[in-house]
Amino acid sequence: MNNIPCLDSFLLISIILLSVFSKFSISANTLVPKQSLRENQTLVSQGQRFELGFFSPTNSNNRYLAIWYKNISPLTVVWIANRNTPVTNSSGVFTMNDNGKLILLNQNQSVIWSSNESKQGNPSADKPIAKLLDSGNLVVTEKSDNDDDAGNYRWQSFDHATDTLLPGMKLGWDLNTGLNNSLVSWKSAEDPSIGDHSFVIEPDGCPEAYILRGQIPIYRSGPWNGIQFSGVPEMNSNGGFKFNFVFNRKQKYYSFEVTDESIISRLVIDEVSKLQRLTWLGDKEGWKRYWDAPKDQCDKYKNCGVYGICDATESPICKCTKGFQPRNLREWNLRDGSGGCVRKKNFVCGKDDGFLKLKGMKLPDTSKTFVDTSMNLKECKKVCEKNCSCTAYANPMINGGSGCIVWIGDLIDLREFTGGGQEVYVRVAASELDKHRKSIAIIITVVVVSAAIVGLGVYFVWKKRILKTKGKSNERVDRVKSQEIPLFNMFLSTTRDNYEENKKGDLELPMVDFHMIAAATENFSSANKLGQGGFGSVYKGTLADGQQIAVKRLSKNSGQGVEELKNEVMLIARLQNRYLVSLLGCCIEEEEKILIYEYVPNKSLDSFLFDKTKSLLLDWQKRFSIIKGIARGLLYLHQDSRIRIIHRDLKASNILLDDEMNPKISDFGMARIFGGEQTEASTTRVVGTYGYMSPEYAMDGLFSVKSDVFSYGVLVLEIVSGKKNRGFFSASSELNLLGHAWNLWKDGKGLELRDESMSDTSSPYEVLKCIQIALLCVQEHAEDRPTISSVLLMLGSETPVLAQPKEPGFSLGRTPNGAHSSSIDQETCSVNQVTITMLEARPQDTGQKHPILDMDNEFMSEFNLGLGTLSPY
Repeated sequence: MNNIPCLDSFLLISIILLSVFSKFSISANTLVPKQSLRENQTLVSQGQRFELGFFSPTNSNNRYLAIWYKNISPLTVVWIANRNTPVTNSSGVFTMNDNGKLILLNQNQSVIWSSNESKQGNPSADKPIAKLLDSGNLVVTEKSDNDDDAGNYRWQSFDHATDTLLPGMKLGWDLNTGLNNSLVSWKSAEDPSIGDHSFVIEPDGCPEAYILRGQIPIYRSGPWNGIQFSGVPEMNSNGGFKFNFVFNRKQKYYSFEVTDESIISRLVIDEVSKLQRLTWLGDKEGWKRYWDAPKDQCDKYKNCGVYGICDATESPICKCTKGFQPRNLREWNLRDGSGGCVRKKNFVCGKDDGFLKLKGMKLPDTSKTFVDTSMNLKECKKVCEKNCSCTAYANPMINGGSGCIVWIGDLIDLREFTGGGQEVYVRVAASELDKHRKSIAIIITVVVVSAAIVGLGVYFVWKKRILKTKGKSNERVDRVKSQEIPLFNMFLSTTRDNYEENKKGDLELPMVDFHMIAAATENFSSANKLGQGGFGSVYKGTLADGQQIAVKRLSKNSGQGVEELKNEVMLIARLQNRYLVSLLGCCIEEEEKILIYEYVPNKSLDSFLFDKTKSLLLDWQKRFSIIKGIARGLLYLHQDSRIRIIHRDLKASNILLDDEMNPKISDFGMARIFGGEQTEASTTRVVGTYGYMSPEYAMDGLFSVKSDVFSYGVLVLEIVSGKKNRGFFSASSELNLLGHAWNLWKDGKGLELRDESMSDTSSPYEVLKCIQIALLCVQEHAEDRPTISSVLLMLGSETPVLAQPKEPGFSLGRTPNGAHSSSIDQETCSVNQVTITMLEARPQDTGQKHPILDMDNEFMSEFNLGLGTLSPY
């Protein structure tokens, strides 16, 4: 009996402890102050539609607090709290303080993310509570609030979108609070941090949606016309969807609803700039793309320039607005409409002008417009007539509503639709209006007569060409006759039987008709020339389908024959990798020898890297991506391709950047092919560029994969610093960039090397890692340098164990001379402001037989395109 009081006390304590700890347990869909959510714990919405917890992307150990669909596999994430600050292990803690602020802590109990409350709580209300709703919205509210009363939420995840727009979310602006809710892509499928592409509502003028790459528009939806976006005629509210656009003094936003509860749908911006509406069709079919943008070439922003109209159903797709003509007729004829159009005739405003009605249009860019929702169309016209800066007007609504939109300045990004679109009235000279009326009466006659003339002309030209080539290849004549292909669209098959020289083998590359190349380059006009070297010139060209190309035309005195060129093409055609400039075709016709490459729009890396203005476009993430991309391209050349290639002239001017700023290695004019297990070779003809050549190559003619690694190391230091190795001067004039980097590294001041323009965007850890890797690559002795595969492993590892670099070779800021000058003759020439150095070792200095092919030796021993150092650009 004496133990009963003790037992009662134990039970009482247990009950008290149980009641205390029960306050910290997590219910199904809510979180209250001082509760916490840890690894393997989740919140689940009441209807089991959404779940909140920690997740890791594919091939990543980083942990993120996220919301995903509860019952959909594979895991589909719709919102992430800490997308730029991951938890690096499984010790993250998600909690809420007494004031209703959501907090995410890492393993060090440091705050790495928190919510900023949009509204202050009511002191007299109950304590705040965080709740995951069936809409996928994580909200902070008072217990007394209605779940559906979004206006009373103190904070909600729907106001802070990541890459996904869910039903009920608002994309756009709250003008009272200044909140701008937009979608921003993941950096990659394995990295949810902020990427390069966004989908936004621009509030200026008549609001519309844009896809941006950085700050550059690449797609525009057109303004809302009362039913849909002007540039999305296929958009409608049928099929279980309802689309909304609110435009007033307080809010400017777009949203959508799903009227059929069985439909699960989301709008996503991905890492390659594609906006997609996806619908879940069940476990067997998964997510189906319901709609996407941009969908065709006319969706490309400003594709046909100012006053140019794009029509995807026509060829060519660009035409000028009536009363206008191409600004640059030469480029326009080559299917490049980006220069746009200009007026054919000037006029006196208000006297000899008028307004031409265009039908079925996507309205022009509305960022510089005047909008009045109370005016009708007649009033809108009067406003435009009185303002000589007005270039066009329209009713923005197509559902019978009032409204006036007036354009001030050039009309940009016009598009014509076969079905859909709306009317816009463009200011033109009065004479153009008369021409427009007359043209309707004669258009059929003109079309018929023109078609007959063109048809006869093409037939006679084709007939003449067939007769000319009949003696060379009867089989080709028969093929062309049977297909009746017009001469200028002729793209010959890969059998290459159209020329006697090419009957011996298959080049694995399309042969292109010379006349088609001439047409694409406007007969190799100087206006299209991109560069020139000792072996020929490079031209920009545009094919009939709009594809842009770079054309290398060997000069007639280049000294290279047909068979030699064929062999070289056979080699380079095998090099197909996303980080190498692609060879698309060639032409070997009579005395013409031509190579055709893909056209890379952003030109070379050096044009950005060493320009104070353009370098601002290269933040650290872009530079780091370029560093890794070049390494992947080299890995392909050294290891992954069917043949091992030593580039021998890797430098900033030979790295081209595509429209996504991805690097592509170019210019294989000095490249050398290795066979079997060969890892090193020597030459008595050293070709390359000072500042990038390794010591053993420049001094002794020895080259290997390690000489390319040396050049890569120099290139990395240039990318990090924004400074050239050649022409760099430090406090000591004796040091070049390599010596300067080495001294900073030894003194523990490596970060002082980074380009000042990116100091705010760069990761100190990644910068230092790249500098250390670069210094390992430029070590004096080749055997000390890593292979490019090891470099990629070091770049990709989060915590690599790196060796300490030794002093780099060629760390003095002057070219080799003195003792070396007696054994090396130096010849320097300038090609497109790029210095090319060729060193000829004298025979008595080497005592070795020259292994590189002369014209009478085995051609396959040397991979040299005979184009000097002429890059495709």
